[in-house]
Amino acid sequence: MKEVLLPELAESVVEGEILKWLVQEGDTIALEQPLCEVMTDKVTVELPSPVAGVLSKRLAGEGDVVAVHAAIALIDETGGAAAAPAPAATAPAPAAAPLSTQAQEEREQVGGSIVEAGHLQKGADDDSTSLFKAFSSDEKVQVQGLGARQPAAPATPAQPTRADGRVLAVPAARQLARELNLDLTQVRGSGPNGRIRVSDVLAHQGINQGQAAPTQTAAPAPATAQAAQPAAAPAKAPAAGGMPVAPVQYRTPKGYEHLEDRVPLRGMRRAISNQMQASHLYTVRTLTVDEVNLSRLVEFRARVKEDAAAAGVKLSYLPFIFKAVAVALRKFPSLNTSFDEATQEIVQKRYYNIGMAVATDAGLTVPVLKDVNHKSVFDLAREVSDLAVRAQGGKLQADELAGSTFSVTNIGSIGALFSFPIINVPDAAILGIHSIQKRPIVDEYDNIVVAHMMYLSLSFDHRLVDGAEAARFCKEVIRLLENPDRLMLEAM
Repeated sequence: MKEVLLPELAESVVEGEILKWLVQEGDTIALEQPLCEVMTDKVTVELPSPVAGVLSKRLAGEGDVVAVHAAIALIDETGGAAAAPAPAATAPAPAAAPLSTQAQEEREQVGGSIVEAGHLQKGADDDSTSLFKAFSSDEKVQVQGLGARQPAAPATPAQPTRADGRVLAVPAARQLARELNLDLTQVRGSGPNGRIRVSDVLAHQGINQGQAAPTQTAAPAPATAQAAQPAAAPAKAPAAGGMPVAPVQYRTPKGYEHLEDRVPLRGMRRAISNQMQASHLYTVRTLTVDEVNLSRLVEFRARVKEDAAAAGVKLSYLPFIFKAVAVALRKFPSLNTSFDEATQEIVQKRYYNIGMAVATDAGLTVPVLKDVNHKSVFDLAREVSDLAVRAQGGKLQADELAGSTFSVTNIGSIGALFSFPIINVPDAAILGIHSIQKRPIVDEYDNIVVAHMMYLSLSFDHRLVDGAEAARFCKEVIRLLENPDRLMLEAM
């Protein structure tokens, strides 16, 4: 019997969601035949079979989140042997043994929502430059309501530690423990090597998550002071005025039950939800707003549009904006940083990879233009068009959605005048660009003229960027866009 393991589909990817099984149990499988569709970080791929045979058992269901290298299926390589009745002298095919794997046990414990406890970031203490992955891969705690069931109070064994003596825990769990004034040495970790996850912290606090913790046994533990708390007792609030930790339960208004439909939070929408929650938890988001006169850029683009078409380039305003942003980031490097939660270090980057938010039918995705500072406006125009088309078709690769140092979201493409963009963690900032509208302004000669104006809204993490620095960054972007000839002369 061959175990099919979820492979490491891309660098730093630690888990995948089984979106759809393409074969059924008992089907004959050819070598390299697609078995299922897997989503990792908003990228959907088909997972081929490593061997030929008969699909004996699916260990993960559709919607399950599975750790890299975890078993998702069992294939009988003997082929048609499973179809013929086994002779009496032959040992019967084991029914319980394949199901007793750790992955299957944990899937049964948690109702199929998370297949295995080992779905964490790899390394000594998580790759905190990928804060979103550390949160979304580990903390898919599903809100199913606040019931009366309380998790059993775990024992407090000596916790596994790193070489520097710190308890092994993901950044999200450390943050929550700080909010709760909780000593992590008192929390039992359910991740690989005993690493502590957010669900472990919540279980330690006695907050019902609508599912058992992965390390819980099915039988209830003896009553303890924690377990004896009344079911109606409110969840403990963070000491320093932080956000509440109890999940919110939605209640349907009486008489409207037949007018509601419930759709599982899966796939792209779950990835977006986790990204947005990570942004809320791990940034101190602040907004600065300015406006830019694009009249000269409109004229400049009109002049070079024929040259672009001759070169096979569809020239929009985005390549100019990306170029101006890259130049400004070099002059104001605090906006090109990230914060490593685990080590409490600011990561300063000397490369300029700009994420481009793209709205698709499946949801928002953010492909990344790499090394923008080394590319011409025409090069960027080609790449913008290519990424946008493939994003709409769901054809992006995992590495094309990772590694951004700053992001830009174009709300103006659908006519929006103003917005407050959500920071794409672990970036320090995101620039919202909006619709270009003709408005009357007063020029430098005190004449009222019609100009092509656009609002810029810069969301930034105030832990990493001061307000004055953010405002100067915006002014530099404005200076370059209002003088496109000068932008073409800027060295990077």
